Amino acid sequence: MLLLLTGIHSYAKDTYSNPVIAENLPDPCVLQDGGRYYLYATESGKKLPIYSSTNLVEWEFVSNAFSPESRPSHLENGQLWAPDIKKIDGKYVLAYSESRWMENKENGIGIAVAKSPTGPFEDLGLLFTSQQIGVGNSIDPSFYEENGELYLIWGSMGGIYLIQLDKETLKIKIGAEKIKIAGRGIEGSHIFKYKGYYYLFASTGSCCKGKDSTYRVIVGKADNLKGPYKSYDGSFLDKDSSNLLISGNEKFVGTGHGSTIITDSTGCTWYIYHSYLRDNPGKGRLVLLDKIEWTEDGWPYINTGTPSTKDVWSPKL
Repeated sequence: MLLLLTGIHSYAKDTYSNPVIAENLPDPCVLQDGGRYYLYATESGKKLPIYSSTNLVEWEFVSNAFSPESRPSHLENGQLWAPDIKKIDGKYVLAYSESRWMENKENGIGIAVAKSPTGPFEDLGLLFTSQQIGVGNSIDPSFYEENGELYLIWGSMGGIYLIQLDKETLKIKIGAEKIKIAGRGIEGSHIFKYKGYYYLFASTGSCCKGKDSTYRVIVGKADNLKGPYKSYDGSFLDKDSSNLLISGNEKFVGTGHGSTIITDSTGCTWYIYHSYLRDNPGKGRLVLLDKIEWTEDGWPYINTGTPSTKDVWSPKL
């Protein structure tokens, strides 16, 4: 089948099967740029690995965001987790978490920039730490831009927050205040706008216990970017919300921390996220792809509520 991507032709199979990347790439985020897709993930040996694709199915490793010399190191023994990427005024802006496992205060979110989506990225330092911003476990950043205004969404387990950034300085906009838009026990969040409503996708449960992981994705809805985001029953979105998007099945477990939703040429929406193989969790958190459907009353869902386990139709990009 011939796919057309912004003037670039790419041959791909009619169908695909999960995982689309059978490597340990936790917390994937995806940037669409110039007819290609670029995937960034938590460092695991590589210094924030970058993969490239023309069809969301066939991926190849292209580079690391940082070299050993340029890798950010602002906190003692800090690791780089859960990046997000956005093209802003011709620059490629990468937000990253720096933290240690089970650390709640000595962590924060940094910013790096590059002239190319494949780097090399120049670190601009930490945007804030948990202590400076007054939000425990300040990790898992994601960007949202609307009407020329740039926002950062972040937080893990202590609430999800939003704050406006200055697009020129890439710092917190003067006078901006943080807003709590969702409740406790969730993380790995991002916002997607669909038919006039805002949707907050977030993960809850245990992320990193192999076959015993309980990670799953829930979603909240708001008619305003700044929320509050609520579940089906109208309650404030948190770990107890029942509006499940995806959880594990007989093949995959620990499904979560998805990327910004991607819309194909037919208007279908696609979700990239990570998961363990239930029978081989030692391979780490692999990259999966599934189609998001929408109910008539405007709620997203994935067929069966679990990852696809056999060949399914590829995106029409």
